[in-house]
Amino acid sequence: MSDKRVYSDNPRVLAVQTLAKIKNGAYSNLQLNQVIKQHQLGEADKRLLTTLVYGVIQHRLTFEYWLTPFIGNKKIDAWVRELLYTAMFQMEFLDKIPEHAIFNESIEVAKILGHVGTGKFVTAILHNIARQGLRDIDDIKDPIQRLSIEKSLPVWLINELVKQHGEEKTRALVETINDAPSQSIRVNTVVATDDDVVKSLESENYTTVKSLVADHAYIVSGGHVASSKAYHDGWLTIQDESAMLPVESMHLTAEVKTILDAAAAPGGKTTQIAQCISADAKITALDIHEHKIKLINNNAQRLHVADRIQTRILDARKVPNEIDTKFDRILVDAPCSGFGLLRRKPEIRYDKTLEDVQNLAQLQFDILDSVSQNVADNGMMVYSTCTILSQENDDVVTKFLLAHTEFELIPTQTVKNLKSNRGEDVLHVYPNDYQTDGFFVATFKKRASIDTANIKK
Repeated sequence: MSDKRVYSDNPRVLAVQTLAKIKNGAYSNLQLNQVIKQHQLGEADKRLLTTLVYGVIQHRLTFEYWLTPFIGNKKIDAWVRELLYTAMFQMEFLDKIPEHAIFNESIEVAKILGHVGTGKFVTAILHNIARQGLRDIDDIKDPIQRLSIEKSLPVWLINELVKQHGEEKTRALVETINDAPSQSIRVNTVVATDDDVVKSLESENYTTVKSLVADHAYIVSGGHVASSKAYHDGWLTIQDESAMLPVESMHLTAEVKTILDAAAAPGGKTTQIAQCISADAKITALDIHEHKIKLINNNAQRLHVADRIQTRILDARKVPNEIDTKFDRILVDAPCSGFGLLRRKPEIRYDKTLEDVQNLAQLQFDILDSVSQNVADNGMMVYSTCTILSQENDDVVTKFLLAHTEFELIPTQTVKNLKSNRGEDVLHVYPNDYQTDGFFVATFKKRASIDTANIKK
């Protein structure tokens, strides 16, 4: 970041400052929310700030490729690089801002955060870009390297996706990876109907479109839905459509009385389970962090389902030693690399490595291996991740089934019967399938154990 302590409500200044913080490890969504809360910004400036921040993160490798010929080996401050990236993003991806305005604003930001010399340096770079143009990505001969730069995804990730899906399917899969995510909501049927929520939102000038992916779900536009009365009253919660599918596949009926949510925070799926069960059923929701347990409790209170949920700080790998209950249903929405969430958390692509994925796969198996001991006979366990890599998905399922012959894999079924002709029991949802987050869902059923002592000889 710039050494100068600058307070400004200029969205371009804030974008550069925010990007510098994210580059140092802050999460994009949290950092953006914090900046917006701390500054007096109109709706247009909020949109510009958000667009610049996400745009630069999503295309960082592309901008690095374009900027390198103009910088060479010259060492420049990180924030200056971010500033130049914001300028290139506006030039290449936004069509309503004239080039002269982009140049003038960028040079002004350079002066605000730096000094006159910085302004001259940025001026020179921008004029050279305008004069010479940006080099063509199609000139990259290697197809993996070319796709990496084009979609701004690390080479190792492209390699893994091509290995698992082939080049054609990988290209289709990553084609929408940088699209803006939709704002989707789940109706809280404990206190409201779909019609109640739709009418309430439309009365505040939101537009709703019924989801084709999940039940009681809608795509909402026309403003930040967390500001709506329906949200405030607990009639709805914000949740991606594909994130609702693991709970849909749990076969929750009135006979299901005991449920374990093994990695529950922040509580989206926990509260979804709560609206699908009878009032006398109980959910045990676990997380290893106290502050995340508070998030679950807060969500449950807002959605009027706290009486159905018991939270507990516990590592899911310790469940058999700490909990005696045999549960009718267990949900393991496992910690994962999150590569299905690249639209919402674009910085993930730069933070994770193949070694991280392999370590997470071991953790996922360990959690499944542990909590499976607490599944009741004829009970079910659902395993889900928000990633698109087979190491954390199909490979974990295969390893678990080899170690646990008392479980069988059964077809994952959703309310809207997604991919009914898919030819496999597990459900893969890729970002390009329905314009949602990428998700994976597998459903296991525990066979009834045989009491050999009571079998007549």
